[in-house]
Amino acid sequence: MQIVKKKPQFVWRKHVHRNPLPWFNASGIADQQTISSWGAPIIWEGTFDPVERDDFYMKKKTVIGLTVFAIGRYLDRYLRNFLESAEKHYMIGHQVIYYVMVDNVTKVPALQLSPKRSMVVIQVRKYSRWQDISMMRMEQINDLIQNRIQFEASYLFCLDVDLMFVGRFGAEALGNSVAQIHASYYGTPKQSFSYERRPRSDAYIAPYDGDFYYHAAVYGGRVESVFDLTRSCLDGIIRDKSKNIEAIWHDESHLNRYFLDHKPTKLLSPEYCLDRVPAKHIRYARMKWMPKEYRQLREN
Repeated sequence: MQIVKKKPQFVWRKHVHRNPLPWFNASGIADQQTISSWGAPIIWEGTFDPVERDDFYMKKKTVIGLTVFAIGRYLDRYLRNFLESAEKHYMIGHQVIYYVMVDNVTKVPALQLSPKRSMVVIQVRKYSRWQDISMMRMEQINDLIQNRIQFEASYLFCLDVDLMFVGRFGAEALGNSVAQIHASYYGTPKQSFSYERRPRSDAYIAPYDGDFYYHAAVYGGRVESVFDLTRSCLDGIIRDKSKNIEAIWHDESHLNRYFLDHKPTKLLSPEYCLDRVPAKHIRYARMKWMPKEYRQLREN
């Protein structure tokens, strides 16, 4: 597969990030870490006032984008459930644009969206390998930001389609640069994190280095920050391909490298992306994985 590196054309006014801690109640829960070592809040139920957060962003008339890819059999199996659950729980009351990227626009379900919500359907190329589909999302999101999203939204989240919203995923999640702590690695030693450990890869993270293990199923922030993240990850993927190497967890490995070098300003606790088996420290489930059916869904 040939990848042509594009020169970024994205231009924006520099955003000055303000300390979110005046609204954040770090002592709202006592048995979990609520502040990272670099001062970023970790969002758990009990650490914020949902009414205050919604009111703050509604007064600004904030527009929030959401990208989701539904390729091949994933479109048939997951997209309707994803969108219907988002209509019940994602950024309720706010202006939302769904950017739905599919390889067959005729299969996109017709839904009656709530007021202040719209959907943009975009046909994208279907790669022969699921690994390439995963990695090339970074290129497609980057291009879409440059060509469209920057003119329509202030914040953007990028989510996997095989997730289902089961509780509030609201304005408390908005921030300059937002990372999702992977539920499977939360509370485990960093030596056990599934980072890319081969020094030849651009995604390499040395043993005993790292902060958290982040999930590529959920990430976001201000549009310009997501642009920077996707551009950096895409460049890393291109450099790896030139060396005939593929990071262990594809785009997720490059995302973890990016967040190690560029600390996120807000972290979402495992509440926001749970494994199917609930953990004892979870008080409020916000999003869960749908049953995995890799043999049926991954054609190659």
